[in-house]
Amino acid sequence: QVQLVESGGGSVQSGGSLRLSCVASGFTYGYCMAWFRQAPGKERERVAYIAGDSSTGYAEFVKGRFTISRVNAQKSLYLQMNSLKPEDTAMYYCAADPVYGRCRQFPYWGQGTQVTVSS
Repeated sequence: QVQLVESGGGSVQSGGSLRLSCVASGFTYGYCMAWFRQAPGKERERVAYIAGDSSTGYAEFVKGRFTISRVNAQKSLYLQMNSLKPEDTAMYYCAADPVYGRCRQFPYWGQGTQVTVSS
């Protein structure tokens, strides 16, 4: 019943911007939500998270460029990505940790949305 659906991916040139969206259903939204990405042949990386108290955290490789946010009334999660680089090319996934105060176990995942950044 729990579903996460991403959208907003696409192809952009280096330096461009994209905003990813994730709509959640079937569970209480206001716990930790996160964006992950995975490029072919590489390990999955956590890009950013937003906790139940709305505090946020970012991977070093996106600090100053990406912003995670949410709108609880709409059960929507967003990732604003600016100054995109070719190395940001990956499949991006939203994920949820339903246990309040925890942000390390993610049993729920979306289907992913592809981001491609060309030079």
